[in-house]
Amino acid sequence: MFESLSALIGHIFHVYHLHRVMANYRPENIKSGLLLKRLHFEKEGYAKDYLMIAGKWRDHILTSRRNGRYESVNRFE
Repeated sequence: MFESLSALIGHIFHVYHLHRVMANYRPENIKSGLLLKRLHFEKEGYAKDYLMIAGKWRDHILTSRRNGRYESVNRFE
């Protein structure tokens, strides 16, 4: 999983020139959290009642990874 996602994220940043990719996971899903950390995603917040899953509203941890190549670019200058 790590290798596939790492390649996909690299492709997305290189080909589509996106500034950021977001991923959210449920707090009890420790494996997803560890995978995202390994992929250099940073925690950005906690969303209460974010999605309804199996008839119940579920909290999620919000994460993102930014494309460092474009950190210093200001398109409005």
